[in-house]
Amino acid sequence: MQTSSRQTYLDWLRIIAIIGVLFFHSAMPYVAYWEWHIKNPETSHVLLEMNDFLHRFRMPLLFFISGTVSYYMLQHRTGGGFLGLRFRRLFIPLLLGILVIVPPQVYLERLTQGYKGNFWQFYGEMFTTGVYPKGNMSWHHLWFIGYLLVYDIVCAPLFVWLGKPGGQRFLQRFALLAKGARVYLLMLPSIVLYASLVFKYRFTGNLVQDYLYAPYYLLFLLAGFLCIACPVLMDSLERNRRLSLAIGFISLVFIDYLRWTHLDAIHFLPGFPMGVRYLAVAIHALCAWMWVFTAIGYGKKYLNKPSRVLGYVNEAVYPFYILHQTVIVILTYYLVQVSDGIGMKYLFTVVVTFFVSMTIFHLFIRPYAFMRLLFGMKPLPRKKTIEADAVVVNTPPVLTMGA
Repeated sequence: MQTSSRQTYLDWLRIIAIIGVLFFHSAMPYVAYWEWHIKNPETSHVLLEMNDFLHRFRMPLLFFISGTVSYYMLQHRTGGGFLGLRFRRLFIPLLLGILVIVPPQVYLERLTQGYKGNFWQFYGEMFTTGVYPKGNMSWHHLWFIGYLLVYDIVCAPLFVWLGKPGGQRFLQRFALLAKGARVYLLMLPSIVLYASLVFKYRFTGNLVQDYLYAPYYLLFLLAGFLCIACPVLMDSLERNRRLSLAIGFISLVFIDYLRWTHLDAIHFLPGFPMGVRYLAVAIHALCAWMWVFTAIGYGKKYLNKPSRVLGYVNEAVYPFYILHQTVIVILTYYLVQVSDGIGMKYLFTVVVTFFVSMTIFHLFIRPYAFMRLLFGMKPLPRKKTIEADAVVVNTPPVLTMGA
């Protein structure tokens, strides 16, 4: 029942999801209606449509994939070893982000709001102002890492138990969901949760008061762990990929129709019955799940192939995620002050953010053990030593160079 070797398509999907995050965050300064840290005087409804689509499933997909990552990390570790690894891979980068990566974002935002001090004055005051948005201490886009760390701590006992004989027998019961389209039953708890709470709570990003989205995203992580631990479920998602795409497309069209006719399900006119309103918002969650299942199904079918570049890109993707939004905010702080068109500004933001973030990774993070630790990467591979079986006289020593 277990999956012993890591599936390449999951790495590719994680990379694609992070590229989606780059396009999403690069558009935020230029998106109509939505608030963000830095905003361009002119905004775009076209970019709003792109971001509205990406927003529905980009984070659910990352949490689903994170559930599969947690599964693989536990294959050859105890619960304590798993938590130690998650602490190193998640808490240390999160702390780095709060203390080093995110403060420039908050500082530049405060400058647009009238703050007059320099960065070092701001940084010295940051620790006494409280938590963002009222204060200046924040994890901003790194909320994902904080949520994931807490999820893994809370779920570690369950994950460990699922690897034991009793847990394996429990997992075998889920094989029934692999028949037909029963795998879609996995999303029912999430849909009910979302429809029940979305009228009352919004996303906060602070975890402790995120009464809807904290459990909502957790259910995606649990589904990812369950599906990779019970491979027939992944097989079912592959078989049902066309159905997932069809439902995802139809639900997206329905949501957009309501939005474009000013009948957004979350802001329905008071005259609509509550039953209709609950059904309409449930389709938002259904849409998210269907696009996640579509990505997994098509990824498993077409992306489960090794590549020589995969190892390098897979190393880069986590530091890239940590760095990218700070680069975007710095760039757009200056870009919004010039008169060029939105299209040119957006293209410039995407290209330069990618180039700068990857250059920082390649030159200043990847080669150094300490920087790899700070950014949650695996340690540098140990250099292979050559042991001679015999002493060869008058032979110069062999020199090796690290990659």
